[in-house]
Amino acid sequence: MDQIRIIELKETLLADNDADAARLREELREQKTFYLNVMSSPGSGKTSCILRLVEQLRDAFRIGVLEADIDGDVDTRTMLQAGVPAVQLHTGGMCHLDADMSRQSLREIGSEALDLVILENVGNLVCPAEFDTGAVKNLVILSVPEGDDKPLKYPLMFEKADVVLVNKIDAMEVFDFDLEAFRGYVQKRHAGCPVIPVSAETGEGFAEAANWLKQQIEAWKGEVTA
Repeated sequence: MDQIRIIELKETLLADNDADAARLREELREQKTFYLNVMSSPGSGKTSCILRLVEQLRDAFRIGVLEADIDGDVDTRTMLQAGVPAVQLHTGGMCHLDADMSRQSLREIGSEALDLVILENVGNLVCPAEFDTGAVKNLVILSVPEGDDKPLKYPLMFEKADVVLVNKIDAMEVFDFDLEAFRGYVQKRHAGCPVIPVSAETGEGFAEAANWLKQQIEAWKGEVTA
């Protein structure tokens, strides 16, 4: 009997995507556009957090937002109503974006005329972390009601994080969330990764979060040493 041939398609696809993502980052570097990938589970407050960041940074940078969802346009309408240029992305049932999807989306929003493009990735703590979007940095949001143990359960998401926002700290007293334990869990996955407590409801913590992002953008644009 002939030996059965098994092709590891996922590995091949991921390798191809990684190469394409690296090319996309070089294209963005040339045009000095910073691309931020925001990931979290559904309901963590991604849209509200992005609006808070835009509020802090819109006077310094030209900003656009890409809203990725399996269906619907609720978040895009929210952005547009706030005066933020935004494009809705439908993933056709896929629970993530890859580099080629990013390239198409960046072209649609006109990234060459923007300093910062923020991608609100599909709400999911698994799939989005597996695919390099070509983003310069990954921002992960975890909300207090989700619990402090998520870095233990979803390691890849936090390994890929360049910064983590802990949202809904205004509700900290209602939930059993140990912030210091969470910081420790994040450090096990990605040593040195900043953890910034925030509240999209009150605005607390967003000056610090925006300052972190401002430094990353300036470094990418070559205005300071990375």
